Amino acid sequence: MGMAPQEWLFLTLIVLAGGVFVIVLGKDTSWDFRNYHWYGPYAFFNDRLTFDVAVAHQASYYNPFLDIPFYVLANNLPSWLALGILGAVQSLNAFPLYLMARSSLRMDETKLAAGAITILGMTGALTLSLYGTTYYDNVMSVFVLAGLAILVTKRELLARGPLSKAALLSGLAALIVGSAVGLKLPESPFAIGFAAALVALGGDLKHQAARIGAAAVGGVIGIVLFAGYWWYEMYHFSGNPLFPYFNEYFKSPLALASPYRDMRFIPHGIFNTLLFPISFSINWAVADDLPFQDIRVGVAYLCGIAALIALIVRGRAREPLVAPDSAVPLFAFAGVSLFVWIAIFAIYRYIIALEILAPLLIVTAIGLMPLARRTQIITLGVLLFAVILSTHSTFLLKVPLGDPYIEFTPPKIARPDKSMILLTGLDPMGYMAPSFPHKIPFLRIDGWMMQPNDGTKLTAEMRARVNQFKGDLYTLSNPLELERTHDALMDYGLHIDWLKCQHFSTNLAGPYLFCPLTRIPGKHA
Repeated sequence: MGMAPQEWLFLTLIVLAGGVFVIVLGKDTSWDFRNYHWYGPYAFFNDRLTFDVAVAHQASYYNPFLDIPFYVLANNLPSWLALGILGAVQSLNAFPLYLMARSSLRMDETKLAAGAITILGMTGALTLSLYGTTYYDNVMSVFVLAGLAILVTKRELLARGPLSKAALLSGLAALIVGSAVGLKLPESPFAIGFAAALVALGGDLKHQAARIGAAAVGGVIGIVLFAGYWWYEMYHFSGNPLFPYFNEYFKSPLALASPYRDMRFIPHGIFNTLLFPISFSINWAVADDLPFQDIRVGVAYLCGIAALIALIVRGRAREPLVAPDSAVPLFAFAGVSLFVWIAIFAIYRYIIALEILAPLLIVTAIGLMPLARRTQIITLGVLLFAVILSTHSTFLLKVPLGDPYIEFTPPKIARPDKSMILLTGLDPMGYMAPSFPHKIPFLRIDGWMMQPNDGTKLTAEMRARVNQFKGDLYTLSNPLELERTHDALMDYGLHIDWLKCQHFSTNLAGPYLFCPLTRIPGKHA
């Protein structure tokens, strides 16, 4: 069923509102943006994979394709327009969410209720906080939810329709979800959740086989389309296609035999795992570094468990608020995705798609329970009001609009064609590299990924490059990390010429310290 003009207008207004909202917020100054979201595309376009080293810590080796569109927009359009487009794209989540709600609900004023669910889904705590940022979790959710929406809205055809059409739709939906995984590996739990939803659609063996076979092909194509080239480049560069991640298995000599991923939040033990959705609903710090307050995922989790128990004990409602054949793939997707995410990442930002989907999951769970219609409506009113009341977004620091997007005057360098800049410390500084003369290599000799005495081949190669370099050496660092900077440079046989240091700031952050270096006699890198 197509959408009426009023529905198109409603969703278009949400998209436009998202664009305006981001413009009003201003430019993203987040740690990740300053670290690699701006540097990655620059390095890719200027072939700096081996020219620079670990400028953005381990993120220097992330797939840059996800960052390229905004980098191109922000370098060629006014800042307000580039940000407005980003906000509009992030608001596209409203389309699949609305279509799934409209297709699932069984009540009077279905479109009005679907619209309310959509607005509630688009105003989650972290959903709002991520607007205008380049974390892109709320861009990848557009892909994930679009793939899921195909399964939910076309569930009858996929379960019992012509095999050719069922296979084609399954393959298309899987290609969309696979593309998200290819662009950003943390989306992989949703691929497994999507597979669970695909199976949960039911149907005879022929339909199951057609859907699964086509989805496998489509998913692989989506992943290879957006990640295949980069994985090949990383394998050629390091011997690890996911470098440096999972290097405990690939054992590239360039890095340590370490996973190199953030595992701080992963709960241990079955009890903590089962309670994790409740834990992060009460205390955001157990699942993310970005502050938020939102109980909707935890409420959806509890409602889903309660609905399952009620269905087993008493059966479903005689006149459910939602279509049962829609509820099954929705909860298969959400449940499997959630527990795979807990096992692998447990970083809340990565499941922003579930935060967006949560209001529909809550309505679905309560709508299936064997309760009187009036009781269902009252229960939903109380739960959703509690969700709204408890939701609180914490917006990251923004700066006013202005062009160019990254603006500062780099320190003067007398011989840029015969200079090298060494980065030290943990501070994100990759975003400044494109504003320096492109002939200058940037080597991060110390940081999250590399340390002067870590024993890796990448560090050994850096030491050799620094030792053999005959030009001018400089260091760029955060003044608050002077002790760490001093120690790292000493390990490389270098000393800061303090009298010639320069301080400067950018339109996003600062101050930074830029100093020429001299070699310590008799000491080599």
